[in-house]
Amino acid sequence: MSLGPGKLYGGLVGGLAFLVALVALDALLPPPLERAQQISTVVRDRNGIVLRAFPVEDGRWRLGADLDAIDPDLIAALIAYEDARFYQHWGADPIAIVRAGWNGLRAGRVVSGASTLSMQLARLLEPQQRTFGAKIQQVLRAFQIELRLSKREILEHYLTLAPYGGNLEGVRAASWAYFGREPDALTIEQIALLIALPQSPEARRPDLRPDAARIARGRVLGRLARVGLASPEAALDAAQDPVPGRNAFPSRAWHAAQWVEDSGSDLVTTLDAGLQGELEQLATNSLPLTDPDVQISIMVVEIEGRAVRAAIGSAGRSRPGGWIDLTHRLRSPGSTLKPFIYAMAFDDGLAAGGTLIADLPRRFSGYQPDNFDRRFRGDVTIAEALQHSLNIPAVTTLDGVGARRFSAALQFAGALPQRRRSAGRDDGLAVALGGAGLTVRQLALLYAALGDEGRAQPLRWLEDAPRASGDFGLVTAESAQEVLEILRRAPHPGGRMPAVLSQDAPEISFKTGTSYGFRDAWAAGVAGDYAVVVWVGRADGAPRDGVTGREGALPILFRAFDLVAAFDPDANLSAPIRDEAEAIPITLQRYQANSVPHILFPPDGADVLADQAGHGFVLAAQGNGALSWYADGQPIVQDPTGDFVWLPAGPGFYSILVVDDQGRQTRSRVRVLSQRTG
Repeated sequence: MSLGPGKLYGGLVGGLAFLVALVALDALLPPPLERAQQISTVVRDRNGIVLRAFPVEDGRWRLGADLDAIDPDLIAALIAYEDARFYQHWGADPIAIVRAGWNGLRAGRVVSGASTLSMQLARLLEPQQRTFGAKIQQVLRAFQIELRLSKREILEHYLTLAPYGGNLEGVRAASWAYFGREPDALTIEQIALLIALPQSPEARRPDLRPDAARIARGRVLGRLARVGLASPEAALDAAQDPVPGRNAFPSRAWHAAQWVEDSGSDLVTTLDAGLQGELEQLATNSLPLTDPDVQISIMVVEIEGRAVRAAIGSAGRSRPGGWIDLTHRLRSPGSTLKPFIYAMAFDDGLAAGGTLIADLPRRFSGYQPDNFDRRFRGDVTIAEALQHSLNIPAVTTLDGVGARRFSAALQFAGALPQRRRSAGRDDGLAVALGGAGLTVRQLALLYAALGDEGRAQPLRWLEDAPRASGDFGLVTAESAQEVLEILRRAPHPGGRMPAVLSQDAPEISFKTGTSYGFRDAWAAGVAGDYAVVVWVGRADGAPRDGVTGREGALPILFRAFDLVAAFDPDANLSAPIRDEAEAIPITLQRYQANSVPHILFPPDGADVLADQAGHGFVLAAQGNGALSWYADGQPIVQDPTGDFVWLPAGPGFYSILVVDDQGRQTRSRVRVLSQRTG
């Protein structure tokens, strides 16, 4: 009997309406695939070695699965055991359903299941009681999943969410917990255990129920042998082996990993796991037995590209303050900033290494510094003053350089010293002696700049992070090299032979620092391609009587450089060949304070934003007597209030010159940027 046109048309409309309804329901009730995207962050070193992983909600370890990083034998065995027709069906396998039903009828009980991997993924995405209605829902969800994901993606989602007992989810978490490694190369018994556990993860937990886990693993091995994925002999032998217990997840580079955690889910840092581990051990071994509250922080930076190769936030979390990342805490830097004061003085033409300077008592507008040993040596050279960390010459030189200018330069470099609001009236000169806070990271940035011809760049923590496209000229290359040469000739710590007398020993330019009250002991150094900073003290800032940077931190610095040399055979830790020092001009034979004016704004190398209202820039400088200003050779006049206001002609580069009444001058080169409107 043929259908009439009306019935045929009605059937087509009904069928189309049914399809539209299915599509609408699918769109309104999509499967909750987002759960598989909520995965633990894994932090690796630059060679891919896992340093630390972070759990997701409820403390669960759920590591994202990538088939390219999983043993292909595991994938083949999983499909053969759980879903042999995985690549042929569309979510549910009718053949498996019929076979399971027939076997159940014959045996009078459930003999085998018919759940495909897609259906199991649906159950993992929406956990429910095992009922007939839930099974129907899983079939529908599996169909939806197949429409949205490729077979590869379904496998990866399943291997990310599959339960393995306790707080373990996913094959990678299980492999780390039970085998202590990634699942990229597994034995046949390891593969069998990873297949057996998701079926009854709590009843078969190897760490709690080893006998049940071993029996379940044996069943899987028997099935794999029957389908040709394992030899019967190997399966029989492996079935008798004991099952593993549970291992702790990697927790190296604890603080550094936490610092980068929010940057992604699978992060490759610039850290070197081997060097990091050795330095962590060095910090632990260097803790004084007589003071259980002491902590140690170490940072190693490769100067080229500013990659952080090791960062030790503390020497141990079992000690007070050990959970704090002490590379990121402000502490008094002691005398570690003195090299930069002298380098700026060299740049300004105020002094050279051989310039004589008075080490005698002196008062600076109510601020009267003293030497650490309370002795005064009379006339010394700048080099001697730096090598022996004399305070009076450093403050005298900073007074000539300009304390505000010095702090502004450090700020542009990325290391602004933080002064307390209650700081005394020292006009900022106390920064020369540690009277402002800096972090280990900031000091590492500065010393890396010293080793890179005076160019400052941000530190880099991630391998795929772009290198800085520009830099800030903190000091000139000539001054940086001269300061490094002076520091390289400083007296070495006791028991350490000078590098010039040792074959292949690192030639280290180093500076120590001790904060007021012996609260902080520092050592910072540069050797060839690397900069290293060491801090030793108590996390709460309590004093440590008599412990200086030379005694408490410098030996650790030298051992750290030895480890750098051991872990990077290609590291260049030698000093560049230096030409013979030129004779000192007569004008630099003795230090003369306030020799030249200093531009406070705009600082040299700065980018300044043009004012749309056309108000211009108020120029500021520190100098003696009347000052005159010039922009590209053209004089700048004072406004009615007495300020020198410069109105640039437009965006571009300009040369700003200030001259005092004795003809001494300083130049600042700046770039004016146009202000974009929304």
